[in-house]
Amino acid sequence: MISIRGTYNLMKKDPENRDIYLMDFVDRFRYHRDMSAIQEPFEAGFDDQEEAVLAGVVEYLCDEIPVDPPEWTDRIPACRDPYFRHGMESLKAISVVESPLRFRIRKVFVLENFLDRV
Repeated sequence: MISIRGTYNLMKKDPENRDIYLMDFVDRFRYHRDMSAIQEPFEAGFDDQEEAVLAGVVEYLCDEIPVDPPEWTDRIPACRDPYFRHGMESLKAISVVESPLRFRIRKVFVLENFLDRV
């Protein structure tokens, strides 16, 4: 099972494919529910926006189980400025409305189905 730390390292090395690494982690975590995959924090300080996204993802996944998220997520700050991950101007308003709480508190705005998979 790949960890959130390993996922972030892959995202840093290959930002063009960051969504592939992120969703691969989400899929594997949902399948295995291996809490050791989220216990060790990633090294923050590279990209505050993606770090806020990852902390929100970990908290959101913990809410699904439900378990308390690891304490290290509390140390990841919200984005300085609102971050609309999809980057499309036309989706900003709907993202503000639909974004799950775990993301909104970090000033990360995503569509409601951001972590939905088929």
